Amino acid sequence: MFNTSNCGELAMTDPILPVRVTRLVALTHRILGITLKPENGASLTPVVAGAHIDLHIPCEQGLIRQYSLTNAPGTRDRYEIAVLLEPQGRGGSAWIHSHIAVGDRLEISAPRDRFALFEPAPHHVLIAGGIGIAPIWSLAQRLMQIGASWEMHYAAATENDAAFVAEIRKCGTSKLKTYFPREGRARLSFEALAQACAPDSHVYCCGPARMMDDFDAAFGVLPQFQRHREHFAAVAAPAKGGNFEVVLARTGCTVQVGEGQTILEAVRAAGVSAIFSCAEGVCGMCETRLIEGVADHRDSVMTAEEQARGETMMICCSGAKTRRLVLDL
Repeated sequence: MFNTSNCGELAMTDPILPVRVTRLVALTHRILGITLKPENGASLTPVVAGAHIDLHIPCEQGLIRQYSLTNAPGTRDRYEIAVLLEPQGRGGSAWIHSHIAVGDRLEISAPRDRFALFEPAPHHVLIAGGIGIAPIWSLAQRLMQIGASWEMHYAAATENDAAFVAEIRKCGTSKLKTYFPREGRARLSFEALAQACAPDSHVYCCGPARMMDDFDAAFGVLPQFQRHREHFAAVAAPAKGGNFEVVLARTGCTVQVGEGQTILEAVRAAGVSAIFSCAEGVCGMCETRLIEGVADHRDSVMTAEEQARGETMMICCSGAKTRRLVLDL
């Protein structure tokens, strides 16, 4: 399947940080707030607005899940995350809600930010659905730190399902509009928001898939760089058609990607330890520089413009439109 004449183990590791769970709080009946502090009182990489960490879950499957940081940007002594219990999910949240306890030792990655603010914008429109409030609340805290102009639109089934709503209201009720349809209140209308949006505003949205689709449809008139999105899960199936080759530029190794395989699977089978986490094109950890060839992009992280430039790709889910790709691996 692959030429291993030049393939050795190419180590690619992401630093792992040991932390302790120091506080657990029920933000809602389904959302658990978790505070993590470094062992031995060490300083952490400062919190950045919109950033997330990888949480290594010590269950039998050895899961890694991504969670947005919810505490104030600039914080160095702790990380705070919010975990929604999803009984029909992939197992990570259920394990956390049923097993985690204060004092537990866990491992995390350093923060990564694919949902950054464009701070010079004259106005910022923040839109959150359900647990999508986690990164949106982080952005709002940064906007308050720099004295920027912003507004927030927050949709949840009921007010009891809305984490951080009390804290956000303290920032000024004029900045927050809530939508709780199960309480008989109005539903969020993306069309109305788009019509009221100033043409030079930057707009940020995080929520479930249907909300993200509605966001894209309504705000498509704005330039791409003014629209910022963060997805919960993959928006496209991974490319597994195979039948192309990948040249690993650092070793000269050529790997054949077969039908039913992703590039990541083929590369790891060839003995290359490529960094990855979600394996769905959501977290951005496996982003790899594309030296030659055309990628079949399937990720939920890159913008359409970034994908069109063809400079990088997410190898966990994206494939090839050409018979050969050359990657910086």
